[in-house]
Amino acid sequence: MSPPTTAAELREAILEQYDGLSKRLQQIARYVLDEPDELALETLAVIAERSGVQPSAIVRFAKFFGFEGASQMQRIFRDGLVSSHAALGYNERVRKFAKNVNGTKADDILGEFIEGNVLALQSLKQTVTSDDIRRAVRLVQDAETVFVAGFRRSFPVSSYLAYSLQQTGKRTVFVSGVGGMTRQQLQTASNRDLLVAVSFSPYAQEAVECAELAVERGVPILSIADSPVSPIAKLADSTLQVRESEIRTFRTLSASLCLAQALAIGFAFESSKRKRVRGS
Repeated sequence: MSPPTTAAELREAILEQYDGLSKRLQQIARYVLDEPDELALETLAVIAERSGVQPSAIVRFAKFFGFEGASQMQRIFRDGLVSSHAALGYNERVRKFAKNVNGTKADDILGEFIEGNVLALQSLKQTVTSDDIRRAVRLVQDAETVFVAGFRRSFPVSSYLAYSLQQTGKRTVFVSGVGGMTRQQLQTASNRDLLVAVSFSPYAQEAVECAELAVERGVPILSIADSPVSPIAKLADSTLQVRESEIRTFRTLSASLCLAQALAIGFAFESSKRKRVRGS
């Protein structure tokens, strides 16, 4: 088996073979997918500590995908950073921010959250491309009805997205799950519709059940998730990956809400263009 020659090829190989990996290798796979810059820059010992595995397991993971060892796998990520100074600078700032948070005075908390949210928004430009947004907008456009589901921490994001799409005139159903009616709220969905499922770790079981029901009914799924191997993303036709900052154990939502806003306004913009073309 020839090893991948780029980080993108390795990412694709991991996604294709993820379900067949052992639990330990899946744990490493999630780290490789979620923290590619750290994988490029840190020592094997540091990577092992942060991913919660033994260094030998990382070597075994690398060999599974055709590399001679972990260092060869790291090299393809390091090569990608050479042309991406923004990504390198982002990770350096994240580590510096994390170190400075502890011991900060109470009256500086606002500043901490502001800086953390700025970093999360900068990260969003790396995890979501223009093609990703165009693909997501097209899915919304093509759907007769958009069903939006998100629970617990994801609830503010899903409710805002449902509200925004309704404001644009798109037929939208907000799957709130109130009264234990999640399944009933989705029972009219068909393959002509779209489910937008929002979920972040630890993933809400209700969101997973929504996605599984959508698969049963042949409903296309657009997921907004923090990892391409999350239980929601694995079932989705397309995924928008968003990673929030964590400040004093509190995870923010600014990047997720920004992404939801961009999706809704992007749909409205494309819809208005279509109307102008038809009217001309």
